[in-house]
Amino acid sequence: MNLQQIAGIAHEPEDRPHGVVVLTHGAGGNRESTLLQQVCDEWARRGWLAVRYNLPYRRRRPTGPPSGSASTDRAGIVEAIELCRDIADGPLIAGGHSYGGRQTSMVVASGQAPVDVLALFSYPVHPPGKPERRRTEHLPDITVPAVFTHGTSDPFGTLAEVREAAAMTSGPTEVVEVTGARHDLRSKTLDVAVLAIEATLRILG
Repeated sequence: MNLQQIAGIAHEPEDRPHGVVVLTHGAGGNRESTLLQQVCDEWARRGWLAVRYNLPYRRRRPTGPPSGSASTDRAGIVEAIELCRDIADGPLIAGGHSYGGRQTSMVVASGQAPVDVLALFSYPVHPPGKPERRRTEHLPDITVPAVFTHGTSDPFGTLAEVREAAAMTSGPTEVVEVTGARHDLRSKTLDVAVLAIEATLRILG
């Protein structure tokens, strides 16, 4: 399994995987984010191969916000999905946190890389304090099931705004509410990874 080209790390199950999950990070983060590690650990525990990887801009520089063209990052997402599709049979679930999830949703909306389910964590509906600047214009082109896991105190979108965004897609959706959580989805009382994964498995059928 050669994941070096996408700076990926695999969480492998004990037996033959049921499918593969491909997740990437938010704008200021990287593949080492606590959220990605917890989610990938839980997927592996449930018998799936889970890969967390760095977007192209993060491979170029270790810190800082996205630099260069977002289209380059989307090309990196297509590459990651295609690579992971070749290393495991079964359904393929792709997505990520914030910026990474949004760019993955744009890839899926464009039809460049087919997936079975979109897993979106803290989808940035709009920049903080600027609800008029919606980042949802591509969502109607998404036809696959999508799971939106979102904190009730996230400044990038209220639960109502996230539900409106989810309703714009053409496929089945589920919104996982994480009470009290902000954009990083940290919670002292809820197991966010378990909640998100159980919703994804339900929607996958």
